[in-house]
Parts: sequence; structure tokens; C-alpha cells
Amino acid sequence: MARPPREKRSEVQAEGACVCGAVRFEIDVPAVWAWHDHGPASRHAQGCAYATYVGSWKSRFRLLAGEDHVTRYEDPDLGTARSFCARCGTPLFYERARSPKMLNIPRPLFATRTGREPRYHLNLSQQADWTYLGEPLGPLKGYPGVMIERPRKTARRIVEDI
Repeated sequence: MARPPREKRSEVQAEGACVCGAVRFEIDVPAVWAWHDHGPASRHAQGCAYATYVGSWKSRFRLLAGEDHVTRYEDPDLGTARSFCARCGTPLFYERARSPKMLNIPRPLFATRTGREPRYHLNLSQQADWTYLGEPLGPLKGYPGVMIERPRKTARRIVEDI
């Protein structure tokens, strides 16, 4: 009698979930890599200035609950597929035909560390012109927790009489 193949699994996992909690999953830690994607497709799909993803081998990914809540949109022109929770709409997984063994997962879906810090930036030349780039901030008076960009001080020009 043949033994069942041993499941490849690390000692540590990072668990993630959609907003409503219906879809739960885990990956083996460390993740393969993590990055920020500034491209318009990710911005549009995620509804933010840039999307931060964690990459995992599909063999190191497990769906724990909610398979019946996962819906999928495939773009045959781009060779990509995006999965969402049908119940709450949370973007879950992003796949590319050119990387068939890899699954990309939005980083915010994980409550714990994934073993990789996002140190890579993709499509930086395509970042939105309204992206926050670290300008100085100050508290907005009367609105606790709200910060506002401070206007830049302009240097005074001194005009000398000749």
C-alpha cells in the first residue's frame, strides 16, 4: 500500500481572512516576497494609491474556510485572474498566467507577519499624482486623529537695490 505524499508545510503559518471572515486561508511563512504595486490596474482593483501584495507558492497556500464564497474574475487579454469574497467584496487573490505556481495576496488581509517586508516597488513610474509622498503633516484643529498636509514655506526673496 502506497503512503500518501507528505504535505509540504513549514513550522509557522500566517493566517488571513476577508473583511466579513467568511473566507479564511493560510500560507507557510516566510512568504516568497512582498511588494508595492503602483500600477493603474492594481490601484483600480484595490481602490487605493498602491496595492501591497504578498507572494506565496500555491503549494504553500491553504484555503481554510469559505470556498463557496470565493468568486473569480478572469481577464483573458491580460492573462490574469482576481478572486473576491462574494459576501463582502474583499479582494482576495491575484494570479498571472505567466506565474502559474504563484498566488498574490493583498498584505492587509493578514493580521500577523508573513516573514517578508515589502521592499520592492513595481510600476513606480506609473504612480498616481495624488499619492501621499511623505509631505509634512500636522493635526487638524478640532478633528482628533485627522492630519493635514502643511503648506510648504516659500523662501523670501530679498531684492537688493543697485
